[in-house]
Amino acid sequence: MKILLVGPLWRGSNAGGLFRALSRAGCLIEVIDEFYFISLKTRKKSTKILERLLRPLQEEEFNNAIKGTITTFRPDFLFVYKGAFVQPATLAYARANGCKLILFYPDVSTTAHGPNIPACIPQYDLIFTTKTFGITDMQQQYGVQKAVFIPHGFDPEIHRPLPIGDKERTVFGCDASFIGTWSPKKEKWLAHLVGKLPQMDLKIWGDQWHKASDPILKKAIQGKSILGDLYAIAIQCSLINLGILSEQVTGSSSGDLITSRTFHIPGSSGFMLHERNEESVLYFNENTEAAFFEGPEEMAEKVKSLLGDNALRNTIRLGGYERALRDHSLDARAATVLGHMKAL
Repeated sequence: MKILLVGPLWRGSNAGGLFRALSRAGCLIEVIDEFYFISLKTRKKSTKILERLLRPLQEEEFNNAIKGTITTFRPDFLFVYKGAFVQPATLAYARANGCKLILFYPDVSTTAHGPNIPACIPQYDLIFTTKTFGITDMQQQYGVQKAVFIPHGFDPEIHRPLPIGDKERTVFGCDASFIGTWSPKKEKWLAHLVGKLPQMDLKIWGDQWHKASDPILKKAIQGKSILGDLYAIAIQCSLINLGILSEQVTGSSSGDLITSRTFHIPGSSGFMLHERNEESVLYFNENTEAAFFEGPEEMAEKVKSLLGDNALRNTIRLGGYERALRDHSLDARAATVLGHMKAL
């Protein structure tokens, strides 16, 4: 099976992890990484203005690279991960050259990342979504008939136990941590936690936390994201890793029920205290493979209790790690993906 994969390859990206898993499964792959063409990480205001001016040219070059690779590689499938910059004309070109069109969509909303995703969704032959509610959302919004739910997984090349020394513990060691992008809900719940346990050492890593307005979190916010090996190290150095889920946004019928961290934390041999819902408890058994909470009050109560029970945390942590290895690697997800693709 020859697959042209489109998506980011930076170390620790969910797309890159899945792409490598597909390669390990025996697929012949070629990858087009949008980050080689489209600049997305600039922070200076002046450079951001230039980026917006250049974006149409960058996007054109990116799509031309996809078309050129289709011509030379002759893939059976064009497999797009998220696809914010993939244009409808590029999908039409791929189909005209004999490709089946696959979308792997990892986000809550299909309308929050520009016009290309909504314009392209009806063209795909098969869509994988990491949100169970994504199937209904796509059916109602776009008339999609071939959508399949597949949860995230952990990347065994990234999310794994690593040797931890004094230097790592100095930077990342803490009682509890949250690693993820800011949202109003996450700020509110973490502020509640600090208010209830003011002596606790909390560290918050991730993007957009400059938006946080509650001064009670000032000490906890680290002001940067952590990726790749540092991400796995931070998970291991935190006694409790919090899984607080994103709230509902425009274009979706629900907030997150699980996320990639649901699997990254146990895969890295970290102890996970995760928000409880009807879906999150399906992947790890409560009190033997992960701990769960419902709402900020129970979260604070569980953090206080668990910080005082090292033996219980360690037992649950090891149980979660073993379950992740058994059931939740990206290699297992890749096998499921390939089964659906072969059925086309």
